[in-house]
Amino acid sequence: MRDLAVTAMFVIAAFAAIRRPYYGALLWVWIGLMNPHRLGWGFAYDLPFALASVAVLLLGMLFAPRDVRWQGGAPAVMLIVMILWMTLTSFTAILPEPSQDKLVEVLKVLGMTLVVGALIANREQIFGLLWVVVGSIAFFGVKGGIFTLVHGGAFRVWGPPSSLINGNNELALALIITIPFLYFLANQATLAREFILVRRIPEKWLRRGLFLSILLCAVAAIGSHSRGALLAIVAMLIMLWWRSRAKMSMGFLMLILTPFVLLLMPEEWFSRMGTIETYDEDLSALGRLNAWHMAVNIANDRIFGAGFATASPVVFDAYAPNPDWVLVAHSIYFQVLGDHGYIGLGLYLLFWVLTYRTAGRLAAMADLGPRFAWVAQLGNMSKVSLVGFAVGGAFLSLAYWDMPYYVMIILLATERYAKEVMTKAPDAVVQTTEADGLTGGPQQRSSSAVLG
Repeated sequence: MRDLAVTAMFVIAAFAAIRRPYYGALLWVWIGLMNPHRLGWGFAYDLPFALASVAVLLLGMLFAPRDVRWQGGAPAVMLIVMILWMTLTSFTAILPEPSQDKLVEVLKVLGMTLVVGALIANREQIFGLLWVVVGSIAFFGVKGGIFTLVHGGAFRVWGPPSSLINGNNELALALIITIPFLYFLANQATLAREFILVRRIPEKWLRRGLFLSILLCAVAAIGSHSRGALLAIVAMLIMLWWRSRAKMSMGFLMLILTPFVLLLMPEEWFSRMGTIETYDEDLSALGRLNAWHMAVNIANDRIFGAGFATASPVVFDAYAPNPDWVLVAHSIYFQVLGDHGYIGLGLYLLFWVLTYRTAGRLAAMADLGPRFAWVAQLGNMSKVSLVGFAVGGAFLSLAYWDMPYYVMIILLATERYAKEVMTKAPDAVVQTTEADGLTGGPQQRSSSAVLG
């Protein structure tokens, strides 16, 4: 039954994508993030849905070239530079063949991110992409949250089968960086209903459902028994409280909900979280330190790094303090450092700094009046999400996972949309700022100043 449902949805979306390649972009994102065909056990499990979605998307772009507008902006340019550097490091790798095989997989993710960005232009499409990205991850959070509550947190929550976030730790981080966007959609439920799949849901029930999803995703993240996720949750909550205008209410809500959620967790959960303080006695932590030390040794010795195939006995034998302990880096930073050297890490960090600054420019548009309120809140929630990824990613090998890159696309598309609104109706911006009492005083800010 699941196989038939997934196949039917894919076929419907594919036909729609021929006329509007935008739907093809959503189809690719849905298949890539959620892996819905792997939720069944029948004929659809091994069907090449990802490849078919690429074919449909490119065909739609061929039939509707006017819908294609390649995304500009510093983060997009930096992403292209990163791709070029990764390509170079793959051909200078210690193990060229497996590294180049991995390069093809990474290019599918990062290259298709740019293709998706070329098809997102207006507000409806921005919200549509956000819904698909968030919904693909929140599905497992809602399901996992219910599972955790039913079983009292005794079992770990797992992610989409055969995906980069299949593991409990990876899913926990995915849920953490999804929660701020669920909060955004709940607060912007009126605009969020522009997306065709939720258009018929009453606004009141949509908002309530989203807030319930936030709670269940948080429970699922904690129920994953991930220590890195716990640190990321703390960092994200601090950031969320800091960016909130209702700090008293937000802080009071956190104080109430935190003990309630923790009371659900079994003794095993508290024992595992307690190992954060005794990392020097934990075998998992020691294995990560061994891999991190190896990444530094590689970068010190090789300007191009070791290539994508770093987690190999050959590489560990040459650079690791303990060559018998072969593990992946378990850190986006050391993963990139070992794979692509100091230059690669520098490009990677610069990419995320530029993405964070884009979110900051959107957040500053709060000064332009109510018309840009959703833009500003999206910028703020993106900053919260990126902080969660930066902290949680320090303990996971998710440097090439596609969801955070879609956040970059959403931010760039929103900034371009806001600029176009200002260009087409500059008087409307002035009028809204005047209505807010922002003109003529020290709080006045021009649209050019906000956009940098």
